[in-house]
Amino acid sequence: MPGSGKSTLGRRFAQRHGLQFVDTDEVIEQHYGLSLQQLVNRHGISFLRKVEEEILSSVSFSGHLVSTGGSVVYSSLAMQNLANIGRIVYLHISLPTLLQRVDNSNNRGLVKLPNQSLATLYRERLPLYQRWAELTIENNRPLSAWQFEQLAQQLVVEPA
Repeated sequence: MPGSGKSTLGRRFAQRHGLQFVDTDEVIEQHYGLSLQQLVNRHGISFLRKVEEEILSSVSFSGHLVSTGGSVVYSSLAMQNLANIGRIVYLHISLPTLLQRVDNSNNRGLVKLPNQSLATLYRERLPLYQRWAELTIENNRPLSAWQFEQLAQQLVVEPA
């Protein structure tokens, strides 16, 4: 979900561990020259989901830390591709934390139906996030230096 810390934690972790960081939302925005919200407004939810699926199904992200848009969990193809190249980590935040962190969801390019509340979207996506997660990390507190270290330790995994 937005506000879970994907980009913040992902960037810091990738830098610390010498990995390339990729934010698929940024890749899409750069490719189309539009914000996610503009893409959704002009082309609809299905278009954005399809673009996200195509990127995650056709580009090799091996050796990268990938931060995806929250709607990627609707695509089994994209999620399977991600599972094939690495570990899927779900940064879980509670609904109250989400509502506190994301004060204006209309400007974040969320893939949601018109007039769909953030709470409804959260409840819809939660089982999908849980289904695909290989590792779930709770991230309900502000990301202080101490909190980052604690979260980063949970991400470090021994090779299989």
